[in-house]
Amino acid sequence: MNIAFWGYRHGHTGAIYKEAKMNAKINIVGAFEAAEEGRKLAESVGVEFNYSSAEELLADERVDIVNIGGYYTERGAQAIAALRAGKHVFCDKPLCTSLQELDEIEALAKEKNLFVGCDFTMRFENGMRTVREMIMRGDIGEIGAINLTGQHALMYGSRPMWYFEEGKHGGTINDIAIHAVDLVRFISGLGVKKATAARTWNHFATEVPHFHDCGQFMAELDNGAGFTGDVSYAAPASCGPKLETYWRFTVWGTKGVIEYKYKGGPKTENDDERRVFVALEGSDGFVAVPKSKYETSGLSEFIKEVGGEKNLLSSTVETFKSTRDTLRIQAAVK
Repeated sequence: MNIAFWGYRHGHTGAIYKEAKMNAKINIVGAFEAAEEGRKLAESVGVEFNYSSAEELLADERVDIVNIGGYYTERGAQAIAALRAGKHVFCDKPLCTSLQELDEIEALAKEKNLFVGCDFTMRFENGMRTVREMIMRGDIGEIGAINLTGQHALMYGSRPMWYFEEGKHGGTINDIAIHAVDLVRFISGLGVKKATAARTWNHFATEVPHFHDCGQFMAELDNGAGFTGDVSYAAPASCGPKLETYWRFTVWGTKGVIEYKYKGGPKTENDDERRVFVALEGSDGFVAVPKSKYETSGLSEFIKEVGGEKNLLSSTVETFKSTRDTLRIQAAVK
């Protein structure tokens, strides 16, 4: 399938570009980016910008899939334009920043029989297969509560500066928590029934007081379980993803508790093994469970869906559900 890249405002697009180059089922036909900042960011992965405009890209009959990668608040419009042009859409998260945009994207995809995918990378992290299988098997019983910490480093000055321009980011909860909301759906089958409370505020990005770098939320899941999280840009820049609090999920059930850590604390020889911990009723406490992984990715699964192949791990329906749940939480911010 032929894919073209429209927009390159975040490094995550580079990971998708590299993966597309390595996938035998994908042919990259070109790219377009109007902003010099984005073009410079793309140089590190060798992107060739061969379209003179977005209109030229969308008019190219060779293009089957458009990967959108503009700044967050322009992605909804990009997705709508691509769908109107008859192209499938794939992107880094978030897909869009408003429920109105999502409604139009979903309607267009249905009307034109097109697919829309989002690169929810957390689904494919080492250990996540174990977490999903244990929960789906009922090892910890009925889920009653889920908590996550997902604090990131702010990196003001090195992160793309459009983040901090008014009207381009779209909200810290929608930016970061979408990974967590999608992951909860993936490992448990539960979506967000109601956004109970949400708050964002400025604390660390003192250079740009309008930018709400902190975000916390509380939600009710489909089965009545509680889901709480903190996705603030609060981690020290020198630590960032090295901390245990960077993507740490704890799921409590009627038979026990399971915890996933992106990092298992200070690095050891068995660091990769220290991702999943389980404490079941009758045990003395947490025990580590060997990691497992899915040998696939969001883009690979999307290509399967577009090609009519069996697709178990992600889909257009899942993309819309996770995006809608996250936008509802973001909309609850007062």
